[in-house]
Amino acid sequence: MIASLPDRIYEAAFVPELWPGVLEGLSTVSNSAAASLVLFEDRASPKFIATDLIAPVLQAFDSANGWQKSEEVQLLFSMTPPSAFVFDADYFPAEALESNHLRLDRTRPLGIGGQVGSFVVMPTGEMALFSTERWLENNRPTTEDMDRLNALRPHLARAGLIATRLGLERARDTVSAMERIGLPAAVLSSAGRVLAANALLEDMPSVFRTIAFGGLAVGDAQSDLLFQQAVDSVRGRSAVSVRSIPVAAQDDQPPIIVHLVPLHRSAHDIFSGGDILVVATAVKASSMVPSPTLLAGLFDLTPAEARLASALSRGLALKDAAAESKVTVKTSRTYLERIFAKTGTRRQSQLLALLKSTELLSRR
Repeated sequence: MIASLPDRIYEAAFVPELWPGVLEGLSTVSNSAAASLVLFEDRASPKFIATDLIAPVLQAFDSANGWQKSEEVQLLFSMTPPSAFVFDADYFPAEALESNHLRLDRTRPLGIGGQVGSFVVMPTGEMALFSTERWLENNRPTTEDMDRLNALRPHLARAGLIATRLGLERARDTVSAMERIGLPAAVLSSAGRVLAANALLEDMPSVFRTIAFGGLAVGDAQSDLLFQQAVDSVRGRSAVSVRSIPVAAQDDQPPIIVHLVPLHRSAHDIFSGGDILVVATAVKASSMVPSPTLLAGLFDLTPAEARLASALSRGLALKDAAAESKVTVKTSRTYLERIFAKTGTRRQSQLLALLKSTELLSRR
């Protein structure tokens, strides 16, 4: 089931009635009881969708203005969100869990114990909370449970970006979908040819340019190399799995991230037979985007790779960064090679320059 989940996750981003099935898949692969997705946006009431077992609980919680009253939700906004799924007992203070009436009064009678969740901060400032509820009899998740969830996290983050913009409503066709996303976007065919592009993307000639046979390229050469590899990956012609590409600032254009979202099944139909959605985002200034979380979101780094990259960005030598990340120097070198591949850099000096620019971006 986990092999098909990424495609189903991306499909659900445009067809929200498919989210319950995807969330059931998250429950299954992590040996959980239920799962949910909650979308938070400034000054707007959260939107949510959940599997059948937990959906009535969340509906009652929402009706009672539980989001505004929940101590755990407030802590989510005030604490540094980790760049991975975490078990709530390992993250929240014990007193916050003990005062959680939603759990004590509503989920515990269903045989549900703790929660495993990941709070994904979008580059555009919105936030998505993906969570799974644990059965009491196997309350603490295994390492394998967590690994399976974390392997899906980059896909969930990109789908969450689309879902927050669409507001958990179904996109009906290419034009309305691209307008409602409200981000520079283009739809490519399986051959990489541009089928449609919105005005926001067309107004970025310093970032995107057309190439032979109606293709699309990124103006920055190094970013374009990663972009073309990512297009080939989505088309199934490359093993490269990175689908979020950093693009450095140019003249009057701030740094951006280009995301590639595969369009399968219903999403393929919505976008008139398109196979790849290209979306560009700028990072919104936010104190809620700590360095490891930002790096993981921008470059598809694993939590361990993000911790190492964050340490290196502060100027630590690889040996010291490895010690801080609690890995051996040999392991850190392996992580570093993966970081090079995902960020399109070849040397630590190039990586450091890129990470430093990312740090500045996160503070704007």
